[in-house]
Amino acid sequence: MSTPSEHLLWAPRAWLPQGWQTDVLLRIGADGCWADITPHVPVPPPGAEPLHGALLPGLVDAHSHAFQRAFAGLAEQRTRAADTFWSWRDRMYRVALRITPEQLRAVATQLYLELLQGGYTQVCEFHYLQHAPDGQPYADPLAFSWALAEAARDTGIGLTLLPVLYERAGFQQPALRPDQRRFATSADSVWHAVQAIQERHQPGLNAGIAIHSLRAAAPASIERLVRQAEGFDGPIHIHVAEQTAEVDDCFAATGHRPIAWLAAQGWLDPRWQLVHATHTVPDEIAAVARSGAGIVLCPTTEANLGDGLPDLPGILAQAIPITVGSDSQINRDWREELRWLDYGQRLIQRQRNTAAAPEAGQPSTAARLWSRVLAGSARAAGQALWGLTPGSRADALVLSPHTAATLGMPPSHLLDALLFSSPAPAWSEVLVAGRWVLRNGQHPQAASSAQAFEGAMRTLWAEG
Repeated sequence: MSTPSEHLLWAPRAWLPQGWQTDVLLRIGADGCWADITPHVPVPPPGAEPLHGALLPGLVDAHSHAFQRAFAGLAEQRTRAADTFWSWRDRMYRVALRITPEQLRAVATQLYLELLQGGYTQVCEFHYLQHAPDGQPYADPLAFSWALAEAARDTGIGLTLLPVLYERAGFQQPALRPDQRRFATSADSVWHAVQAIQERHQPGLNAGIAIHSLRAAAPASIERLVRQAEGFDGPIHIHVAEQTAEVDDCFAATGHRPIAWLAAQGWLDPRWQLVHATHTVPDEIAAVARSGAGIVLCPTTEANLGDGLPDLPGILAQAIPITVGSDSQINRDWREELRWLDYGQRLIQRQRNTAAAPEAGQPSTAARLWSRVLAGSARAAGQALWGLTPGSRADALVLSPHTAATLGMPPSHLLDALLFSSPAPAWSEVLVAGRWVLRNGQHPQAASSAQAFEGAMRTLWAEG
């Protein structure tokens, strides 16, 4: 990872807030943020580094469970009559019960490197793995948090750490199950963790809050955490309405569907990020829109787990901020997430380009989805701004001129081809906070990271 020899970059084409612009000059300030961005500069000025491909903003991965990278691909065989989210979860707990902080650092380092290669420059870590295997706190209760922070520092990716409130097994189960013992937290311990993460003052690291779900946290505890966070400007994430069983159980326990219950408490505001929101009704979508809260969609994980499809047309129509996440890590490339946002709708509607809105002057599915997830990224990650705009952190992706997806494409269809053509590697360079973390598609720690990851996997899965 290195700082550019000059703090000026020149791109033949760049995606600015108004869309594609040509001959763009970008100046990186000493703080690692964009100082000036000027289109229509036909010749790179002296000292500017010319880029050889189109420039796009990096994207926020708004929902990640890093330790699940050690489980990706290991749940794709069925040995019983039915295989559901719940049976997948029980098997996933095996790695959650065995992994150490040192192994998590190795797994997260490999994951974060892959996320950079997939076009993510910031990851929101929904972090509920906390304690030693026996359920007791480590000498440093944040040992796992620091393992993730070190992995982010080693790879150069930005990290939003979201310690999770997790205290019960279900609406009618006031305690955790034995295989959930490593997750136990309270409102006070979560708030303490947030403060400790902020006090670390690690470049590229910030903190937010997470509530695992309504089934996993009692209303009184959620309320206490929300009160502690009054005046806190960081993000608040929660799993919600991912499974129909969760919706049914919530209704039986509270008389409300999950999002309707949250809305009724009056807590939702632009800090809140509702992860999945798969099973909703129109009134709930309208309530989210009124609150300013965002929705985090994880299409490849939701497909892999058989969750169902969200009301994407309703979400888009209400102008709700959206982002995407890698979640269970079976995919680590945002292009695949956006592709499946639309493909899922194509399959159930038997239509094409369902996310496009030609009546609103947005005929490109790719451009509409891309614009929406960029617009939702800042709040999801606790950033003031996001994208190729002055004041935003200087994160960017350089599109390889040799990627098969865009070879020979007319400029007006560049983003369309990037999403809906070949899934081959796309980025020749990746910039985070004004520093190159990938050059020629390579990360300087790729070999050592792979070796450490393979070692961790051999230990974790030594018994098959």
